[in-house]
Amino acid sequence: MGRQNPTVIIALGGNALSQKDESGTIEEQFAHARESLKGVMHFVKKRYNICITHGNGPQVGAELFKSEEMAPLIPPLPLGVLVANTQGAIGYIIQQSLQNALYNEKNKREVVTFISQMKVDAEDESLHDPNKFIGRTFSKEDAEIYSKKYNWIIKEQEAGLWRRVVPSPKPLYIFNGRSIKHLVEFGTIVIAGGGGGIPAYNKKDGTLEGIDGVVDKDMTAALLGRVIRAEELFIITDIDNVYLNYTKSNQKCIEETNILDMERWLLEGHFSEGTMAPKIRAALYFLSYHGKKVVITSLKNIENAVKNKSGTVIYK
Repeated sequence: MGRQNPTVIIALGGNALSQKDESGTIEEQFAHARESLKGVMHFVKKRYNICITHGNGPQVGAELFKSEEMAPLIPPLPLGVLVANTQGAIGYIIQQSLQNALYNEKNKREVVTFISQMKVDAEDESLHDPNKFIGRTFSKEDAEIYSKKYNWIIKEQEAGLWRRVVPSPKPLYIFNGRSIKHLVEFGTIVIAGGGGGIPAYNKKDGTLEGIDGVVDKDMTAALLGRVIRAEELFIITDIDNVYLNYTKSNQKCIEETNILDMERWLLEGHFSEGTMAPKIRAALYFLSYHGKKVVITSLKNIENAVKNKSGTVIYK
């Protein structure tokens, strides 16, 4: 491993570890992590430099709900601290699963998890207009109950499915980026920017202060990919491919495309703001720098996707 090896950044969605139709137990999350890392081992065998980032929407939503439910007994934790907690927990799940997979292959590469802070703008517009879905889904009736009980902002993510939304500021800068790049180039497999990173801003005196929100994890992956000069970005989500006219009668699967077509389709409104649009913007950002290709696919298709047999591929 070293600087001459190709570099990939793999962005695992929070739903890749905790899926919509499941309760999200630790056993389920470990099982999904082991499944997802079969695809990652393909990159190990091809001697790629590897950086992994992950979402935390289901997990941080559950932690926030627990914190609010227990507020009369235990002081609640702010959302930024819960992002840090889930970074550590999910990082541990991925790290141990990957260490075991490497051990079974008699591979001595090391895996480390970074607790990553992301610089954001203290005046980011999303802080006043929350749009990041977290936690579990509710019926409209239950959504109204929780909205009144906890003063949540809840929006409809899909027809009949409602979820809580929180601010999702745009990442501007990743702290410790040079350290991450150094380790990746050395051959260490690095897990960083989990859950988009912990949002923080610089006060007037230059010191850091945390902020309540969940950073756009896809843009964090793209920004991290730029920092480590990755050639490839794999975005692992809960659908196999990107579609035009998604869920409509004229739905069309996109298998292979380029920046110009994606920019046009994004402007035409083909991609939902709550789900696919942030991924497309992140892909376009990544490809506008050192990136050569982006693959968007599901967990169960990751093995075929790394062999160019599945998923949506966007080329430079």
